[in-house]
Amino acid sequence: MNVARAAIPAERIGVIAVVPDHWHDIWMPRHQVLHRLGRHFETVWVEPALGWREYWLKGKGGAEVVQDVAPDFPGFHVYDPGRWLPEVHNPRWLGDVIRRRRLEQARRTLLAAGCSKIILYLWRPEFDWALDAVRADFTCYHIDDEYQFSTEDKPNDPREVELIRRVDQVIIHSRKLFEKKGALNRNTVVVPNGVDYPAYSTPQPEPADLARIPHPRMGYVGVVKSQLDFGLLLELARRRPQWQLVLVGPRGHLGEKAALLDELGTLGNVHLLGNRPVPSLPAYVQHMDTCLMCYEVSDYTNFIYPLKLHEYLATGRPVVATPIDSVLPFGDVVQIAATVDAWEQALESSLEGAALHPNAIAARRRRAAEHDWEALVARIANQFRSRLE
Repeated sequence: MNVARAAIPAERIGVIAVVPDHWHDIWMPRHQVLHRLGRHFETVWVEPALGWREYWLKGKGGAEVVQDVAPDFPGFHVYDPGRWLPEVHNPRWLGDVIRRRRLEQARRTLLAAGCSKIILYLWRPEFDWALDAVRADFTCYHIDDEYQFSTEDKPNDPREVELIRRVDQVIIHSRKLFEKKGALNRNTVVVPNGVDYPAYSTPQPEPADLARIPHPRMGYVGVVKSQLDFGLLLELARRRPQWQLVLVGPRGHLGEKAALLDELGTLGNVHLLGNRPVPSLPAYVQHMDTCLMCYEVSDYTNFIYPLKLHEYLATGRPVVATPIDSVLPFGDVVQIAATVDAWEQALESSLEGAALHPNAIAARRRRAAEHDWEALVARIANQFRSRLE
């Protein structure tokens, strides 16, 4: 990424980001947002600490590396507390002291960089303790999921409600989450998930492992997790053995659905390629014939805003999706199917005719370009600046 770094105001602003993931873990929206925020402010990503036993008894030097992506903005820093500031649960007072020390270390990094204003940026409700653990001039809570992870909608978690009401700013990524939580803090804005548009729209060579798979290829690129409708994929693979179903991505939580994924893997026209580096993912999407958003529809999936929506569209490839709420406004550029029969018909039509017309390809790319991460993160940065002023 060679875009010039935006000028930082004379009064330098620093961000302490308290996140649930390690930098080298599966990439999530917070990875996309926070490292780009380093173009606008000095930003410290505070790695979640491992338990002291993992550091001292099991000999782990750090978290497992899933994505080896180097931070590429000068203003972005990854702070790893390491074995000297581990997560401690008992005694509680000691755990609280160590947690505060970790955030204070991040704050010192920002002060050393000349920052005179500090933003505390929280990404999970269980980080509410941080509000009382470190001095900050401004606080923000970013909601990019329904953190109760229930397939049936539940009332808002009282702990999260209290956090929303306490912070200065709330950012929410989907309209259904905004409907549920947006009224709790008047300083709430919706910023959807986006796409690295140049990466996904610029043609890339076909990956060698994908080149060995014949066409037509129907592909899902993302975390392979329990929210996917594996029953749908099994039925489609059996109905149309000439179609090649390709899943690219690391395994997430599968629960009872692990057996269904294993069954999928036994079919000759199903290809489970596994985890691939983040920079290579656009090439996989570009060389699919059709892109799949095969989520089960539930109260939970109606709250999500999939990263892959705009990544798929940026390539111009046809997209077929189940009718989760965040996809519905894109019915002009995404084929939406609710049943196996509708999916079979939509996939068939995606391989020919109007779906492949240059105008259709251009329309998909235009919608994706409206959600470039650079513009979305600039909105967040401007929101922070205006509130601080």
